[in-house]
Amino acid sequence: MGIGKWIGGIVGFMAAGPLGALAGYAIGSLLENNNEYNYSGGGYGEPNHDTRSSSYGQRNSFMFSLLVMASYIIRADGKIMHSEMEYVRQFLRRNFGESAVTEGNQILLNLFEQRKKMDANNPSAFKNTIYECGVQIKNNLGYEERLQLLSFLAQIAKSDGNVCKAEIEALKEVAQAMGLSDREVDSMLNLGGDTLEEAYKVLEIEPTATDEEVKAAYRKLALKHHPDKVATLGEDVKKAAEEKFQQINNAKERIYKARGIK
Repeated sequence: MGIGKWIGGIVGFMAAGPLGALAGYAIGSLLENNNEYNYSGGGYGEPNHDTRSSSYGQRNSFMFSLLVMASYIIRADGKIMHSEMEYVRQFLRRNFGESAVTEGNQILLNLFEQRKKMDANNPSAFKNTIYECGVQIKNNLGYEERLQLLSFLAQIAKSDGNVCKAEIEALKEVAQAMGLSDREVDSMLNLGGDTLEEAYKVLEIEPTATDEEVKAAYRKLALKHHPDKVATLGEDVKKAAEEKFQQINNAKERIYKARGIK
């Protein structure tokens, strides 16, 4: 599967702005050698199949946004962990095929190299670009789609079995830029936990909340994380959202059981 069939076609909102600039560096070299595209160095040609629908552009932009933000989270602690890179590779393999793994891996490596170049003159340059990318994402992706993007990033941070302070701070920086909250970061980081304390964090409430507040929190969470809200991004993204939704239900059930709520 060539890059044109999973993340190619620089359309949608990532065709311009800071995401477009990073795409030009990170994806350009891959497209130059792809027969499906006419890349002239100053812009991107049309692919040989129709990619002009808004859903196609939105999906491609979502996937590239994920890789951009993943490059920031993975390097947050100053190291590139094999487990985190492997999580991204497995995600690409599962949803897009083996060739996407090679291409996605190269895009990440290109982004790491671009960060090194940018930060050589200004240590905050890439961080500032990431914030600008987050604002661009906020202005072009729906709330529920941004939540799903944050969920993927949290899973990447958790994939090595340890989420350090630097990674949490990076996740919160990205969330803030995308118009999301610290509590939503904590919620995503605690998904899949098996303690009551983690369950409360998933529902974004304190253990002191009343039963009615617990029920209201769950209803609110269930609404904003419903898998149908991200269906336009593709079946693979929707399936991941369904798994997340089940983990939210598990957290709710743990709290309900502890309180005796029916």
